[in-house]
Amino acid sequence: MRAMAISRSGLDVEWQRLQVIAQNLANQNTSRTVTGEPYRPMRLLSGPSGTFAEQLARRDAATQPTGVQVFGLEAIPGNVRRVHEPGHPHADSEGYVTYPALDHAREMTLMIQTSRAYEANLVAMNLAHQMYMRALELGRQS
Repeated sequence: MRAMAISRSGLDVEWQRLQVIAQNLANQNTSRTVTGEPYRPMRLLSGPSGTFAEQLARRDAATQPTGVQVFGLEAIPGNVRRVHEPGHPHADSEGYVTYPALDHAREMTLMIQTSRAYEANLVAMNLAHQMYMRALELGRQS
């Protein structure tokens, strides 16, 4: 059942990544947050559940992958964009409003990439389920 657990961890991570991307897109024109700063686009940090050093330290045949996990969120480094909107309530003394400099095309590309990874994990989980069911059927026949 390890294959299904690994796929499930991948599904969880990719779902959270999709939520972060959607949040970035939804806030691309947010000039102020609760803290008074412009919205900062975020990226989900993820990786293997175990470290490579741990895998090497075990050195036995029973060592198996353990899936992936979320390590946290990180603000995307980058600039802000300033738009001249003197009538806007958040405009500074020069009439500029500060927005996040979010690359819409890059976010959409990342969303498609993430949804494909989610689909791949779903297919892998379904295939593992089918293999386990077939093994049970073969076990009953003998």
